[in-house]
Amino acid sequence: MTTTAAIVLAGGRSTRMGTPKAALEWHGSTLLRRVAGIAARAVDGPVVVVRAPGQALPALPAAFELAADAQEGHGPLAGLAAGLAAIGDRAQVVYLTGVDVPFLHPAFIHRVLALLGPLDDIALPRAHGFAQPLAAAYRTATVASQLRKLLAADPEPGSRALLRRCRVAELAEAVLRADPEVAVHDPLLLSLRNLNAPPDYAEARRRPAPTIAVRVDGGRPHAHEAATLLAGARAAGCALDAAHATINGRPATDPEEPLVAGDLLELVP
Repeated sequence: MTTTAAIVLAGGRSTRMGTPKAALEWHGSTLLRRVAGIAARAVDGPVVVVRAPGQALPALPAAFELAADAQEGHGPLAGLAAGLAAIGDRAQVVYLTGVDVPFLHPAFIHRVLALLGPLDDIALPRAHGFAQPLAAAYRTATVASQLRKLLAADPEPGSRALLRRCRVAELAEAVLRADPEVAVHDPLLLSLRNLNAPPDYAEARRRPAPTIAVRVDGGRPHAHEAATLLAGARAAGCALDAAHATINGRPATDPEEPLVAGDLLELVP
């Protein structure tokens, strides 16, 4: 059994946004590809994308798994239940995220997962004035059991109903920032910033791409702004299809592989 997995909820109705969030463009990729790829960097097990029944999604590499809500429009807990059912006993803990958090950083996910204690069912960030159940860690076995009971009684329960049934460790902002990687790469906890309406998306999209370091053929690293592997290669003047690429030492080939602040992209033509 792997230790950790991730669930990406992509099946919301996007009523306020007016268009499916999963397919929104993000610096040469999509929100779905970015968030799913960042989640994959932070867990050692499967990443399951939960969609509405029959919902079309942007293209994803084959490594990502798809699951569907039992019924459309029954809220995030129904999506969590569908994701947990797909993961089964392959992971002990899952990180849950919405699809609309383009500033998500792997260090933040690592921190939340690490703060789920052995006697906790849920590690719940409480930041920016709110509890954040869509950026929390859930113990698969106990939470899945409680969700089955809840959904049998109410097909669209609120998150508080689940929290009342579980042992919850609340994570204050100071606790989240106490991790050195979070303190450096996500000090404002922008990992929690979601995009609900067109003005949110427009403002976020105006922000520059993450600052990364790119080293070509063993030379000195140079800082560039790039949100994807392809953008990083282009910033360094390299043709990606003619270079061997690694991100923080991990081989990477997908042009839309997401980059985050602090990454080291190495290219060997």
